[in-house]
Amino acid sequence: MQDLSFEESLEQLEAIVNKLETGDVPLDDAIDEFTKAMQLVKVCNAKLNNAEEAIAKIVQDNDEIEDFNPIE
Repeated sequence: MQDLSFEESLEQLEAIVNKLETGDVPLDDAIDEFTKAMQLVKVCNAKLNNAEEAIAKIVQDNDEIEDFNPIE
């Protein structure tokens, strides 16, 4: 699952949610799907955290790297 892009992971997660929302999934299958969904959530969260860390660094005009604080 780590090899999936964020978009692919999110797409699979949405498919699982839609499947589970139908209520037509046997309990054992629902548990398996829920487990897959939680793994996909972890993958998406890790990718978002990595993107946040990358965006948190901004190169200023003098080529120094400064932490970005969106609250300012």
